[in-house]
Amino acid sequence: MHLRRPFVLAASGALIAAVCATTPAQAQPATPNAVPDAQTLAVSAAAGLVASRPAALHAGNDDVFLAQKAISASNGLKYIPYERSYKGLPVVGGDFVVATNSTGQVLGTSVAQDQTIDLASLTPSVSKAAAEATARQQLSSVDSVSPAQQVVFALGKPVLAWKSTVIGRDAEGPSKLDVVVDAATGKVLRTQEHVMHGDGTSAYNRPNPVHLDTTQSGSTYSLKDPNLTNVSCQDAANNTTFSGPDDLWGNGNATSRETGCVDALFAAQTEKKMLTQWLGRNGFDGNGGGWPIRVGLNDQNAYYDGSQVQIGKNTNGQWISSLDVVAHELGHGIDDHTPGGISGNGTQEFVADVFGASTEWFANEPSGGDTPDFLVGETINLVGSGPIRNMYNPSALGDKNCYDSSIPNTEVHSAAGPGNHWFYLLAEGTNPTNGQPTSSTCNSSTITGIGVQNAVKIFYNAMLLKTSSASYLKYRTWTLTAAKNLFPGSCTEFNTVKAAWDAISVPAQSADPTCSATGTVTVSNPGNQSTTTGASVNLPLSASGGTAPYTWSATGLPAGLSISSSTGTISGTATTAGTSNVTVTATDSAGKSGSASFTWTVGTTGGCSGQKIVNGGFESGSGSWTGDTGTIGQWGSQGEAAHGGTYAAWLDGYGSTHTESVAQSVSIPAGCHASLTFYLHIDTAETTTSTAYDKLTVTNGSTTLGSYSNLNKASGYVLKTIDVSSAAGGTLALKFTGTEDSSLQTSFVIDDVAVTLS
Repeated sequence: MHLRRPFVLAASGALIAAVCATTPAQAQPATPNAVPDAQTLAVSAAAGLVASRPAALHAGNDDVFLAQKAISASNGLKYIPYERSYKGLPVVGGDFVVATNSTGQVLGTSVAQDQTIDLASLTPSVSKAAAEATARQQLSSVDSVSPAQQVVFALGKPVLAWKSTVIGRDAEGPSKLDVVVDAATGKVLRTQEHVMHGDGTSAYNRPNPVHLDTTQSGSTYSLKDPNLTNVSCQDAANNTTFSGPDDLWGNGNATSRETGCVDALFAAQTEKKMLTQWLGRNGFDGNGGGWPIRVGLNDQNAYYDGSQVQIGKNTNGQWISSLDVVAHELGHGIDDHTPGGISGNGTQEFVADVFGASTEWFANEPSGGDTPDFLVGETINLVGSGPIRNMYNPSALGDKNCYDSSIPNTEVHSAAGPGNHWFYLLAEGTNPTNGQPTSSTCNSSTITGIGVQNAVKIFYNAMLLKTSSASYLKYRTWTLTAAKNLFPGSCTEFNTVKAAWDAISVPAQSADPTCSATGTVTVSNPGNQSTTTGASVNLPLSASGGTAPYTWSATGLPAGLSISSSTGTISGTATTAGTSNVTVTATDSAGKSGSASFTWTVGTTGGCSGQKIVNGGFESGSGSWTGDTGTIGQWGSQGEAAHGGTYAAWLDGYGSTHTESVAQSVSIPAGCHASLTFYLHIDTAETTTSTAYDKLTVTNGSTTLGSYSNLNKASGYVLKTIDVSSAAGGTLALKFTGTEDSSLQTSFVIDDVAVTLS
């Protein structure tokens, strides 16, 4: 049973910096004096830099550059990838990335190419047909060869080349191989595999039953993610998504394909949350989508090939769709859909292992599940020999702990050893204090880790600097650059990244940045904001660098809004329509300061825009809410942390007959579309997989909007979205009611409630 803490009414909001606002920013209308948003500033700054053709780009007179979609990351960082052509031919290895900060300042470039292209002729000596024949020879079994395309190959001395794609099989199974052939000599210059083979682990997650976000159509449910484009789990026998008359899936038997899909979809949805909450990434492909996962591969393997993830089985016939296997394979997809494409030179498998391990740590499953550790394939003998890889001591399973010149040409899974060792040292250090194993170094150094979340954040931002020239040596430079950009004014993270690379014998590079603590304070720009008169505002801001704590101030805030000097949260109720130019400033304890500027547009009340719930994050205690005393509070010390900030509404959790509720009524203008969203965390001591003993009901007066129970328990918060447009032209009498039976507690924790108009 949970011990409930007495309710204490907070005098003011107490959101920590860097959590999500309960009032989302809306698109801004163009105005003559509008301040450009961070995305526009970034794209413009990158374009200006490229137009100046700096020496770092090795630009020739016949080069043409094409900007790709800008990528947003945490801390206001933006990355703008570019592709290059030469006299109309695509350049393999001509790609580069421009990085900017939240104010549009260019932080640097990452360039694959290291020589200017100046070819004497574009006439090939080797025919197209001969190049295709050479490509065909790279696989043992060939299904198809795409027509060869003439390109310039610029990884090294630029030469004219042919590029084609061969589909078939190699010694490891299915293959989709890009082959680049020298158009003068017929020599194979480069191969790039798109089928990324993985390794297996247990088919079970905990606690059971796991929660899945599925899709309902009429009376039929399916294992299709409702929020991620193209993500579903299917039977590999016919590529058909599992469906049924109810929302109950699997039988707990790892030899069942449907059970394999339960674990696979759960793993994908867990990793998606990690990408969103830790890294600020929108889905696996960066655009809110991913790929179907298919369970039923008749092989002791799993793989990603650019269009799907295939899940095989272990030697006991159990499907291997565990948390770290699925996260690993989807990690290949993330690698494929960040600048430069799939990492090469022996780095691709350690890249995917980083996502597998990080997802385990984000999920933090209890004993019996895929518990957080740094072993790959630890809970099931894929081929009867225990874990597949060991990140804290790769040599325990026959892989190298230390980098040497042979690694780029080593079999890709074995080549992951040094990279996995590096990530462990960065996250945990040599002597962890959280129960993880000690780890030796190749130079006898001692390292203090910075934690998994900061480690993967640095690594992901390094991937956003990635080009087609990826290697261990390049990743050293990219991660150092990422650490410096992510933590301006602090060298702790930078120095730990450097120490970890030194500890696995990856040598320093001439392009490596340096770091010196300057005390600079950087304020992350939240982007332009909008609200309506009478609507509640709660916008937390974040800063980095310098010496905490920060003191916050602001100029130009709309009437009715103010900023907390201690937390940096802008709150209040806007009273006057108009557009304001806002500047927020954070000053550290040493007197150093940083600022960010943006516009804030306040529209008139009654329009179909803005957010209607007041105090949706409960940061002002029970303000604007009615219901049972003691439901709203700070519950983190009792194991029920808030989704955002420090306050949440906790209904039930007593383990005895009990009913609690919280409620708020808001008016919805006629003709408006209205959407209710809230984050819900359910944990329970109930063990049943079929009976809803304890229930949470969401109602509008006498109308039920949604119902949840102990059967919907999950390890973290789940975003719920309900269309409440039926209340337009009247009042939405929103009420959350939790009802608990006589034994075995169930807790319903609610946070960040919003009713958004459109």
